[in-house]
Amino acid sequence: MVIKKVELEKVIGVTSKIPEMPHPEFAFAGKSNVGKSSLINALMNRKALARVSAQPGKTQTINYYNVNDEIYLVDLPGYGYTKVAVEVKAKWGKMVEKYLRQSKMLKYVFLLIDSRHKPSENDIMMYEWIVSQGVNPIIVATKIDKLKRSQIKGQMELIIKTLNLTSKEQLLPFSSETKAGVKELWEIIEDIYPEQES
Repeated sequence: MVIKKVELEKVIGVTSKIPEMPHPEFAFAGKSNVGKSSLINALMNRKALARVSAQPGKTQTINYYNVNDEIYLVDLPGYGYTKVAVEVKAKWGKMVEKYLRQSKMLKYVFLLIDSRHKPSENDIMMYEWIVSQGVNPIIVATKIDKLKRSQIKGQMELIIKTLNLTSKEQLLPFSSETKAGVKELWEIIEDIYPEQES
């Protein structure tokens, strides 16, 4: 996709209604500090449109990024950050659940997993919950630039095994640093949304 325009169009918090947006939505879920904001910046070819924080648990809202007035990239709050109070985490969880259930324009969910680690219990729960909603997410293995080349295959196999993925096509290695996976991610998005629009 040739990106002519990107903007943060809408931000909604815990008490907000899920808005009815005019364009297809592609949502990005993942635990805190997995690299969601960095991935969205890499996709939009911007350095700091999505705010990247060294402090996990910073994204507490659902952020809608308008790309070319054609689609939205939707940044969901991160899950699983231990220093966030239990009641706050519960509210974020409900907000994400509400979004995934109620968004009328949601076309696809990308679940980000840190490639350096075995998927956590929270990752497994999120994957299984998304699947239970009738959606097969694409798993994006982030931060592959932090692995040695010899480690990548083994880490991908660990993610496939832990999440019990049925096919390797569901897994995409990604690095916001080297831009590995950016082209492939856009191809997935572009394959999906024209069909939905027709």
